[in-house]
Amino acid sequence: MDWLHSLLGTTTVDGRASQAYIVALQHVVVTLDGDPAWRRWWDAAGVPECELGIVAEGPLDHLRPSADICKASGKLRANFTCAAPAAGTGRPAELFPLAVHEVTGMFEVIREAMGLGALPPVPPLPDLPDHPREPEVTRKAVAPESGETDPLGYLSLTQIREFFGEDDPPAAR
Repeated sequence: MDWLHSLLGTTTVDGRASQAYIVALQHVVVTLDGDPAWRRWWDAAGVPECELGIVAEGPLDHLRPSADICKASGKLRANFTCAAPAAGTGRPAELFPLAVHEVTGMFEVIREAMGLGALPPVPPLPDLPDHPREPEVTRKAVAPESGETDPLGYLSLTQIREFFGEDDPPAAR
């Protein structure tokens, strides 16, 4: 049984996003999901599934990462933001190191929040097929800078939940 499920999203200012980076992130998540050491590590959480939402934010709207972690509907919902490289920056395989760094960083936050042991090593990533399946991605545009500073400068926890249609508060789930 799969324990790790990803929801992927991007914010854009100019309508373009790094599809290669989204593919790289998805590839890392699928690899961790299939790894026995990562499965044993997750079993210690006492929650059968982890729904990992990742919003790759464009360079103009990403000032710092945000995280929203809660247990709901028998699973852990963990939504994060991360900076995305510019559209057209490399092929997915070239972006694997960055994707591994981001995903393991997210799991480090989850580990601390859940009181879990150290993360297992990341297994070698298998080669991508020549034409990988395009992951389902939620895309939302953000207004270009208007000269006014956004009071937050990043997606708030509420906005992260809303990004994937999770606008109900954690207690109501």
